[in-house]
Amino acid sequence: MMSRRGMNPREANRMMQRMGMQVNQIDDVTRVVIESATKRIIIDNPEVATINVQGQTVYQVGGGTVREEGAGGASSVDDVNLVASQAGVSAEEATNALRQSGGDLAQAIIILKQKKGS
Repeated sequence: MMSRRGMNPREANRMMQRMGMQVNQIDDVTRVVIESATKRIIIDNPEVATINVQGQTVYQVGGGTVREEGAGGASSVDDVNLVASQAGVSAEEATNALRQSGGDLAQAIIILKQKKGS
């Protein structure tokens, strides 16, 4: 019966090189952001590698802390300003509330007003 141990990384790299694949780790990546029309996916402190196969580059993202924001997220200056003025808080507090609410302006305002009432 065959042993069920995993392949060590050096063996895996040799096998990929024989298949024409080259893998390179990208160091010091602090964040990866994936944006679509409806949301943003933010991955903080991920491990990122590039895999080159027959002239194509593939980016592999793993690990890290994942969070999602709604459309526009906290990046829209108009949204931040609106929430800040409606809740009577700083832009930084409004940005944090928008992140917490996934970009929902009304929910961000409610969160901030509840905090101020405490």
